[in-house]
Amino acid sequence: MNRRRKAAVLAMVLAAAAFCNAPLTVQGAEEKASAAPSWTALAGQYENPYYQEKDGAALSPEVLSEWWRVFHDDTLDELIETALTNNKDLAAARARLGEARAALGVSKAARLPWMNAGAGWVRVKAPDDVVDGVTPDLLKKMPGAGIDTGQNMTYAGVDASWELDVFGKNRAKVKSSENTLEAQHAMLYGTWVSISAEVAMNYITLRTLQEELAVTEAHIANQKENLDLLKVNENAGLLSSLPSDQASYTLNESEAKIPELKKGISDTLNRISILTGTVPGALNEKLMTPAPLPDVDPEMYNAIPAETLRQRPDIHAAEMAWAAQVEKTKEAKAELKPKFSILGVLGLAALGGGLFSAGSHALGIMPQVTYPLFNGGALKSQVKISSEKEKERQADYENTVLKAAGEVRSAMAAVSQDRVRKDSLAQGRTHAKEALDLSKNQFSYGLSDYMNVLDAERHYLSLDQNYTLAKGQELTDMVALFKALGGGWKPLADGQE
Repeated sequence: MNRRRKAAVLAMVLAAAAFCNAPLTVQGAEEKASAAPSWTALAGQYENPYYQEKDGAALSPEVLSEWWRVFHDDTLDELIETALTNNKDLAAARARLGEARAALGVSKAARLPWMNAGAGWVRVKAPDDVVDGVTPDLLKKMPGAGIDTGQNMTYAGVDASWELDVFGKNRAKVKSSENTLEAQHAMLYGTWVSISAEVAMNYITLRTLQEELAVTEAHIANQKENLDLLKVNENAGLLSSLPSDQASYTLNESEAKIPELKKGISDTLNRISILTGTVPGALNEKLMTPAPLPDVDPEMYNAIPAETLRQRPDIHAAEMAWAAQVEKTKEAKAELKPKFSILGVLGLAALGGGLFSAGSHALGIMPQVTYPLFNGGALKSQVKISSEKEKERQADYENTVLKAAGEVRSAMAAVSQDRVRKDSLAQGRTHAKEALDLSKNQFSYGLSDYMNVLDAERHYLSLDQNYTLAKGQELTDMVALFKALGGGWKPLADGQE
């Protein structure tokens, strides 16, 4: 089962990586794995124009494990480290890991003999009407006859029981618990991946909003200067009130963007606080001072080895959940087989006094075999339920692999096209600034009306803001790519869990 499952993993990953629609096959999967150098090369085989590998591009496992350091931003590094220490979702994931580890201990204990120590005293008295009618000879043979009709029994000792695991029920239970523990490990790492990515995305959003606010405020300052100049000319009788009115409502339109941007900044700060496990507002002093967006070339991390996808924690968690269910099915099938157990008692027992006398020692051993004869089909139904759950876990696993491949492909396309969009907006912004300067000159010389200036200002502001947003979106999609590849986790030591 393990070899077949491993081959199926490789086949699905490669089929998804190659973006083909052919049915998944198992044979030859290992050979195909070694033949696929990178996702970009695989994509190129299908004439996909979005993926072009840049010279010198590389993405090593070391870079992927702490991908946020490629942004060279100390504040981002500190936020992610804080989140990985204080985040409450991560704390809950660690607790679930502890539960799984304890459950494994319970499963292992079931394979060992169980022993119990006990002691007690019992007073038994027969009713008088039970004694009535008993012949004198029989009464003489009864213990304590002629004294009273009650007896005292004192006992102390150890009893033990041990179920022999002939058909592997307990072994399957232990293996299932081990696989469940592995799945919880992977879920913990998956939470780690999600948290680091969410912190980075919100941090980039914050810096993008702050930069957009600065751009908008700079345009507003220029618009105010222009309005003041228009009013001076209007008061001097050189212009009518129309240009100043037009400039006023354009200024009001620009100013209306400020509250929305500040609200977005406040909301983003609160999200970062929650992700880092800090009280909302505690990070404001650190983060309210604007900082430029990191300057990173995403194409330098576009050379992704085809095997990288297999390190995604959610894929490993789904695989281990499937493996755990396979063992649960074995455990359910073993319930249909005979059970062999040994029961034993060692101790002291005495009627009346003398518990520690020479004749009070008691010893008993009883091998036992039980076989389920009739249970209304409950055990077979349990096997059926477990088998169907096994199919469900397999489908979940295969679906997780396919979704992962789709997320990587979408993120790669987004990063590639973000660069094209950002470059186009940069060129448009340059041309819009030139058009604004030209329209102002024409208006000052009376060659055009002020509507041309206003139109040029709107376009320049829009392109300037969209360029800032495009820079932030490129970095956000780069984070999404790292997340899709399962980056951002390393195995934890026992003390860290």
